[in-house]
Parts: sequence; C-alpha cells; structure tokens
Amino acid sequence: MNAGHYEAAIKMFEKLETNYPFGNYAAQAQMEIAYGYYKSSDQAQALAAVERFIKLHPNHANVDYMYYLRGLINFNDQIGFLGQLYTQDPTERDPKATRESFVAFKELVDKFPDSVYAQDSIARMKYLINAMAQYEVHVANYYYRRGAYLASLNRAMGAVNDYQDAPAREEALFLMVRNYDKLGMLDLRDDAQRVFLKNYPNSKYLKQGSGDASWWKFWAKK
Repeated sequence: MNAGHYEAAIKMFEKLETNYPFGNYAAQAQMEIAYGYYKSSDQAQALAAVERFIKLHPNHANVDYMYYLRGLINFNDQIGFLGQLYTQDPTERDPKATRESFVAFKELVDKFPDSVYAQDSIARMKYLINAMAQYEVHVANYYYRRGAYLASLNRAMGAVNDYQDAPAREEALFLMVRNYDKLGMLDLRDDAQRVFLKNYPNSKYLKQGSGDASWWKFWAKK
C-alpha cells in the first residue's frame, strides 16, 4: 500500500479478512481495502467498502474516519481528474457528487463533532456550498443565453435563497436583475437592483457583465 501498489494491496487485505474474519486485524483490513480502492480511483468499490464497514462496525473507534473517507471519495470525484487536466470548472459538472460529498461530511460533523477530521470536513463543506451555488449560476447563465429568462430567473433566485453566504450569490443577484429586465418586470428589476447595489456596490459585474470563474481553484492551491 505504501509503495502505491493498491490493487495488490487490496487483494492481500481481502485474503487476510477472508482467512481471519474474526481476528484482531479483520476490521483494519476492511478499512485498508476501502482506502486502497479510494487511492486507485475506484469510486464505486471504495464507497461500497466504506458502507460495509460502517454497517458492520457502527461503534468502531475509527468509524469517524470512514465517514470522512466517504466524503473524500465524492469530493475528489467532484473535483475530477479531467477537470484538473483540462482546467474545466468542476461546478459545470453534474452536482450529484457534490451533494453526496456535502452530506457525508455533514454527517461526520454531526455525529462526531470532536473528531480530528471535523475541522477539515467543515472547510470542505464550505467549498462544496460554493460549488453547488456556482452550479446553479452556470445553469442560470445557460438559460439566459438561450432566452429562457423565466427558467434562468428561477435558478438564480434559488441560488440567492439557498446559498446566502456563497460567493456565487453576487452573480445570481446580477442575473435576477437582468432577467427581470428581459421579462419586462420593471418593479421587481428595480427591487433586485437595489438589493444588489446595497450588497455589492463595487461589483465587477457592473462593469463586465460576467465574472471570474476561477474562484474554485483555491482548493488546489492549499
């Protein structure tokens, strides 16, 4: 495992568990199998191994790590190898892994607030909230460019209401103003504009009309 030969390591840990299912190292072998699949980028097998461990050992001293690992598996899927390779913004992808990762980290924090993995989980949850908000803004922009202003407005409103502390809220509010204008709903446009200007008086969108999509890259710089 330490040498990076994950497939070989998994087979050996599986053999250990099979031969000594009630031994002192059986539970440790199960954890190592989950970690091995995670490191070898086999998401489905890794998640299956994690769920099996949690089901078999709900009171294990290190079960908090398995909750954390479940979050990491989906978190890394959300970041995506191809996203890094081709500099694709991961918030443009299906947010399913994002939501599942958030739920896993939240469950860890709720169940084990004193876990050594809690603070890192909270930091990742904040990132994931930003990613989910930004995804809604991507969809809103998609609809706006195609003239589906009501659909765009609904997605932008959702981002504003559901992710009030996310950086993407600024662009979502800006999109609400633009959509209300296109729909001829001038009173609502003016109301939204007042809220936008009060919260973001120096917004870059007032000059550019579009934003910097590179905010998500902060995680890679850590």
